[in-house]
Amino acid sequence: MSTPALLIEDERFKRNVARMNRQLDRLGVPLRPHLKTVKNIELARRMMADHATGATVSTLAEADYFFAHGIDDLLYAVGIAPGKLAEAAHRIANGMQLSLILDHPDTARAVAQAATEHETDFQVLLEIDADGHRAGFRPDDPSLIEAARILHGGGATAAGVMVHAGGSYGCRDRDCLVRMARQECDVAVAAARELRGAGFGAPVVSVGSTPTALFAEDLTGVTEVRAGVYAFMDLVMTGLGVCDIDDIAISVLTEVIGHRKLEGQAIIDAGWMSLSRDRGTANQAIDRGYGVVCDEIGRLLSPEVIVQATNQEHGILARRDGESLDLGQLPIGRRLRVLPNHACATAGQFETMWLIGADGQAIERLERCRGW
Repeated sequence: MSTPALLIEDERFKRNVARMNRQLDRLGVPLRPHLKTVKNIELARRMMADHATGATVSTLAEADYFFAHGIDDLLYAVGIAPGKLAEAAHRIANGMQLSLILDHPDTARAVAQAATEHETDFQVLLEIDADGHRAGFRPDDPSLIEAARILHGGGATAAGVMVHAGGSYGCRDRDCLVRMARQECDVAVAAARELRGAGFGAPVVSVGSTPTALFAEDLTGVTEVRAGVYAFMDLVMTGLGVCDIDDIAISVLTEVIGHRKLEGQAIIDAGWMSLSRDRGTANQAIDRGYGVVCDEIGRLLSPEVIVQATNQEHGILARRDGESLDLGQLPIGRRLRVLPNHACATAGQFETMWLIGADGQAIERLERCRGW
């Protein structure tokens, strides 16, 4: 295969999926997997195989792709832009069970107006802020109930709440991850209680991130969990203590194309156009640059060898400790694999990926959906 290429190691993928399934079986809560990372129907079906609920997407293009392949129950887990409401109504009219999210009364007004104009009962989850990470109502914010009433007045439904504890990505130990999972659950349940107390059914209580899903100890009151990167894992997850490097199923195949002898560095044909610009490990205990480097079958060259810098199509290999690389071990043409910081960002650079065996041999070429 030509480089750079996106590789997914089959056994590691299976192992990661099985781990999440065991965890949620123990907790007694179904999974609504987030498919923004895999963007492929074959892998999505494997993630959904033991779960009766639907899936989560981040773009309407993903919703269209998975709906065309038979997955009709989809949560669009990005705050709905009013300009997309006509598109959403069209999809719902064509049979897609598309749920939306929002976190502001003004957005609720736009949804209510669109519900009336398009005669569409939009199913809406009100996004709740668990940790100040990004978006959402606070559970005791009066505007939460206001938004639900606005939706109801236009013929839409406040179907429940959703929370994403993105603050869990700032954790550095197990205790922190457990606390964040508890906080995420408590905030979601509290917000649903507020809605129900105001007369709204709010049957859906949706929580999730890979760190909190895997470290939750009790999800009483939660009706579904969303997570996605767990199937691939990445270096950020490793830095959080969520997984080991040997659990990372995703990598980018690359080839040595040059040497910088004076600097003791090597050049590869994988730059930020394939690895992405994500520097998610920069604030962790170990800064892994733009990725750690393995041989062609996935064995670490050394924990010290990283992609230190990138240009558009070039990556610069160096040692974290500043010592020179042994360039004799990195001849021109040698194939390597780079484990990425952020699986979603790196995978998003590619239109196709290769499912491979533990020996590095290709099993199947898989297409990925693209666009927004």
